[in-house]
Amino acid sequence: MDDKLIEGEDYYYNEQGYVVLTEKFHLKKGYCCGNGCKHCPYDYINVPEPKRKPPHPDTSGPEEGLKDSKNLSTFSDHEKE
Repeated sequence: MDDKLIEGEDYYYNEQGYVVLTEKFHLKKGYCCGNGCKHCPYDYINVPEPKRKPPHPDTSGPEEGLKDSKNLSTFSDHEKE
């Protein structure tokens, strides 16, 4: 997976200013990371119970805790492990 993320394609900022990773990003990654991401295309298969339910539309997924672009590279590095 390419290290460079493209705003509007791989992620966007929600109303609170948090980064939200897109379905396209997750499909490029190729697997469910188990974090319960908002746009997970893998039916949350690796998310442990009881968190497996898709997040409520008004709540943020764990990936939304990334507040600035500096943290984006940190998150990408984590995903490569």
